[in-house]
Amino acid sequence: SSFLVRRRPGHSSRRAVRGPHPPGHSGAMSMPVGQLAMDENGNPFIILEEQGRKKRLKGIDAHKANILAAKAIAESVRSSMGPKGMDKMVIGPDGDVLVTNDGATILEKMDVSHHIAKLLVDLSKSQDDEIGDGTTGIVVMAGSMLEQAMGLIEKGIHPLRIATGFEKACEVAVKKVEEIARKVDIMSDDKAALRKAASTALGSKVVSSRQDQLGRICVDAVLSVADISRSDVNFDLIKVEGKVGGKLEDSCLIKGIIVDKDFSHPQMPKVVKDAKMAILTCPFEPPKPKTKHKLDIRSAEDYKKLYDNEQQYFRDQIQALHKCGANLVICQWGFDDEANHLLYQNKLPAVRWVGGVELELIAIATGGRIVPRFEELTEDKLGKAGTVKEITFGTTSDQMLVIEDCANSKAVTILVRGGNQMVVDEAKRCLHDANCCVRNLVRDPRVVPGGGASEIAANLAVVEASDKEQTIDQYSMRAWAAALDVIPMALAENSGLSAIVEMASTKAKQKNTGNPWHGVDCMQTGQSDMWEQNVYETCASKCSQLRLATQVVKMILKIDDVITSADVIDG
Repeated sequence: SSFLVRRRPGHSSRRAVRGPHPPGHSGAMSMPVGQLAMDENGNPFIILEEQGRKKRLKGIDAHKANILAAKAIAESVRSSMGPKGMDKMVIGPDGDVLVTNDGATILEKMDVSHHIAKLLVDLSKSQDDEIGDGTTGIVVMAGSMLEQAMGLIEKGIHPLRIATGFEKACEVAVKKVEEIARKVDIMSDDKAALRKAASTALGSKVVSSRQDQLGRICVDAVLSVADISRSDVNFDLIKVEGKVGGKLEDSCLIKGIIVDKDFSHPQMPKVVKDAKMAILTCPFEPPKPKTKHKLDIRSAEDYKKLYDNEQQYFRDQIQALHKCGANLVICQWGFDDEANHLLYQNKLPAVRWVGGVELELIAIATGGRIVPRFEELTEDKLGKAGTVKEITFGTTSDQMLVIEDCANSKAVTILVRGGNQMVVDEAKRCLHDANCCVRNLVRDPRVVPGGGASEIAANLAVVEASDKEQTIDQYSMRAWAAALDVIPMALAENSGLSAIVEMASTKAKQKNTGNPWHGVDCMQTGQSDMWEQNVYETCASKCSQLRLATQVVKMILKIDDVITSADVIDG
């Protein structure tokens, strides 16, 4: 590490080290500075106090501190795994309450200050960005691997040897998971495979009571925007809109766009068929001069002229809309009552104050162009849609516009209903996970068993491989295999079963039958074959979990010296 150095010229080394200071000489040495050291010529120099204020954790202490922090994070989300997992309530700094059991969301909202714990938060975030599902499992797995590594470090095995053993074990496990994966035909039997995968992703969430219905919505939404030939899905075209009120089962998929606005005049028609919409970003009113101005009107005639000019301006705007054949106006700005009344008189339904993002989405979906000036309105710039209708919710005056049968796009909207805002927000997060799960299956149609079966199969494969390993890596491979047991144990624990008994019996069943699809029967159906229970997830998700968790654990094991400024440690 770099030290700040100050030499003391003009003093012999003997006096600087042993001799007392001359009278009246305060001397740097009487100041509370750091250490006094000698250079190669025997001249003393002082290492400045800033260095003394740094605190360091070295060697095994650093490893222990890091692993304890990571374990604490893993423990905090462990109870939210699986179909019977509990939810967490996170209260933000502003008093906003969040109830969720999505691992990535919990860790993101927790105010984590420890540097190693932050790595695990980033780990769940990268799993969320890449795969979208399995964010809780990956953190629990990484925490368990570190716990096993701690035991090996205490036995005296070098952390880098542990890391190489973990890497070998990970490769064996990923290979095994890919072996036990089954390729499914995603389109056969009314897309049953996609629906089951989406239901599994929703099974551990708040919305599990409606997992079949919401699973179907997710599958339809993803397939509406999927490009099957390229095996790609553009998530920007799926808009998830929430509305408080109503029941969760009122949630539906709308093949079009929902805008949280209503028609500007209450007597305008509520449904517009074969809509040709003008999408405007210019205000519907006479232009205001940019400079400050004052107008003196001396007579009634002058006032009438001014008024006629204004009216003429409105009439020209309406004329431009009629001329290009528009029968619906969508405007980014507001317009006053006069303009509103004129639009109504001329049978031109209008929507005002539509946000920029929504305006762009409407333009993409309807094939229209956003027009900044009335003079530029032409027929080819109009967006086309089959119907635009206003829907009302319950007894309140809440209205929304639905634009359906759009001209050129596959844009869809999932409308989520729920008893309160927290349920709606959580349902939105759940649907995101399920959408990601379906998207991954469209990209790579291989599935692996859920319920901890993949982990147990990988465990057995790694233990078998470690028996053939000649080097000291066999210990770390066994430890890595033991770390995987945490997933089936957590699932059993959260379901109120005996963790050790369930895991032992499931392992025995897999060994005796040779069927790696036996997992923990969380729902007590009496059937432990996950294929029969329809509990499975994508192969990509599981492989990503194993690889990412192992990489982060390797990185944490390589840290053997933590240098922190004193105020961070004290604070």
